[in-house]
Amino acid sequence: MKITLIQTRLAWEQPEKNRANFGQLINSISENTDLIILPEMFTTGFTMAPEINAEPVQGATLAWMREMATKKNAVICGSVSVEENKKFYNRLYWVEPQGSYKTYDKRHLFRMADEDQHYTAGNKKLITELKDWKLCPLVCYDLRFPVWSRNRFKNGSWDYDVLIYVANWPTVRAYPWKQLLIARAIENQCYVIGLNRIGEDGNGYDHSGDSLVIGPKGDVLSAIPPSQENVFTISLDKTSLEEFRTKFPAGLDADDFEIKF
Repeated sequence: MKITLIQTRLAWEQPEKNRANFGQLINSISENTDLIILPEMFTTGFTMAPEINAEPVQGATLAWMREMATKKNAVICGSVSVEENKKFYNRLYWVEPQGSYKTYDKRHLFRMADEDQHYTAGNKKLITELKDWKLCPLVCYDLRFPVWSRNRFKNGSWDYDVLIYVANWPTVRAYPWKQLLIARAIENQCYVIGLNRIGEDGNGYDHSGDSLVIGPKGDVLSAIPPSQENVFTISLDKTSLEEFRTKFPAGLDADDFEIKF
């Protein structure tokens, strides 16, 4: 499976400008790819003003994502500020080439930026399939919570093969970003992809990107240089993942648990 990461700057609270920029970057992808990953709140930056920035469920960005997914014959995912039933969500859209889509609402809201005061937390993970892979997309601050991210092993199989985090993770915390991504790969015996933005946001916080693709042993397969705009495609190998899981079957000793809300 081929996955394309787009690490770039975001124009603060300017959806049309951001869609235009991502459109150009997506159109620059010259090879076939199966999945294109965009950052958290990729049309606005990490805004705490959803009252003026949130889109309806069937908004302009979802329509744009459908158009681009069909054009590139690839799944496109990324999160957007969305309003539904008078509540605001940091919602990840998983948009397929034929126009269908799935959603995941960010579970862990970043209270240090008052995200929990403006948005409603989700309570359900999304595990979806692409080709013969199972993928679990999450959002930014979710990375710090291993229980929510946990890859369960039941009836001889894992819940997912690839764990994805889309983010607006600031430079000042770049070290934990990279270390936590590695930890999630090791403990869940899966590929982990962390796609982060670059540049300064409207609150003056800088973002270095440091987007990573990590193998199930915790090895960094690819690291996009910090603070560099980059459209990068990588192939993930299912056979090597399955061989490692068979050789080192830690899932057989995993703890079972239920999350209560």
